[in-house]
Amino acid sequence: MKKESKLLIIVVTIMAIFGIIMIYSASSIWAEYKFNDSFHYAKYQLIFFIISFIAMMICSKIDYNIYKKKSNLILLICFILLILVLIPGIGTLRNGSRSWFKIGPFGLQPSEIAKIGLIIFVSKYLEKNKSILTNIKKGIIPILLIILLFFGLIMLEPDFGSGMVIVLSLLLIIFASGVKLSFFAFLIILGLIGITGLIVIAPYRLKRIISFLNPWSDPLGSGYQIIQSLYAIGPAGLLGLGFGNSIQKQFYLPEPQTDFIFAIICEEFGILGVIVITTLFGLMFYLIMKIVIKQKDLFAKYLAFGLGMQITLQALLNLCVVVGLIPVTGVTLPFFSYGGSSLLVSMISIGIILNINKK
Repeated sequence: MKKESKLLIIVVTIMAIFGIIMIYSASSIWAEYKFNDSFHYAKYQLIFFIISFIAMMICSKIDYNIYKKKSNLILLICFILLILVLIPGIGTLRNGSRSWFKIGPFGLQPSEIAKIGLIIFVSKYLEKNKSILTNIKKGIIPILLIILLFFGLIMLEPDFGSGMVIVLSLLLIIFASGVKLSFFAFLIILGLIGITGLIVIAPYRLKRIISFLNPWSDPLGSGYQIIQSLYAIGPAGLLGLGFGNSIQKQFYLPEPQTDFIFAIICEEFGILGVIVITTLFGLMFYLIMKIVIKQKDLFAKYLAFGLGMQITLQALLNLCVVVGLIPVTGVTLPFFSYGGSSLLVSMISIGIILNINKK
């Protein structure tokens, strides 16, 4: 196994194990109250990690060219799953979003699976149509329509955070393929119009933007999570309050083991915790980009780049939300937040990148 691959496995394993430890710390009080078991969420996350680690190692053995051959089938399966999850009785409603399949005590989120499926399909499309990518009408518009179709299905759940991560990741792959910059200027304008339309359709998104600009305008409503997150981060100092000593996890910050786990890490480990988390993600990104640069096969290059950027973008969006730089998007922190689907997809993505690095 190559040096980059070994280091990448070590980095993501450290993040996932640290994530399990922090999930215990963040959720122990809530889990004790709700399930009479302070280890409830940590135990499930440990199971998710074992399954995900095995899946990563299996994917590292599977020739990535198989995904290229089966890309249409993979995309079709993702499309069917995104439709099925919208059907009452099949998809499970959770926190106002019908975005889950309930499988016993576990949940599966098809939008997470679609992240990988779309990256595979777009990577193959860009490689296959390299000669016509300069022709926006023939080369780019068809793939954009497919991306918008999947984004639309995800928005019906609704899951704006996952939708944004997917769209931004795919646009970055298209950008890396060498499409004219003027086209992206047009997309920015189109995106602003689209976001405006989404706000008009669902006014709660406007409340999120207002609460982002001034959380104290609605401290018990749309601004509540951001305020509690900032209360966790603000007093932490250099070394934080110490492991297990978070105040905000004591029924102030809702479900701190999920989207806002970074706030608990900041509260308990201070600036040192921030440095550790950002360094781990930075090292992961550096290793993946080293693998990307070495690839001569265009499909492999696009695929590794897309999978790496998807994880990095999601992490960046989550960190920005937690510290109040952007409105709440509902995305998890990869490898750290509680949740089987997110961890499984992140580890599978790393597994595919590991296989690409074997060539």
